[in-house]
Amino acid sequence: MIAVLINALALLGAGFTLIAAIGMVRLPHPLWRMHAAAKAGTLGAGMLLTAVALAAPLSVASRALAAALFLVLTAPVAAHVLARQVGVPAAQRRRFEPQARLEEAA
Repeated sequence: MIAVLINALALLGAGFTLIAAIGMVRLPHPLWRMHAAAKAGTLGAGMLLTAVALAAPLSVASRALAAALFLVLTAPVAAHVLARQVGVPAAQRRRFEPQARLEEAA
């Protein structure tokens, strides 16, 4: 029974990752491409890492689950932040260079 679950998670994860890759190639707008990579790619990688966690010993499983949790928590947030910055005109974007921060503080 566990082997069926592992195989199903691996196949679904590979399918979602393939959909994300196709979306990166086929979608015309950069924001749509980023959406495909963030949503389908995260779900696919999370499923693959969960399948690895179920199939591997405890030391590997804990690392796989930690990686899946980190990926699920950070990838959509990073895509959201990048998407919001696309809509901001270049003159209004905050500069992140250390010299710019020193100039702003003075």
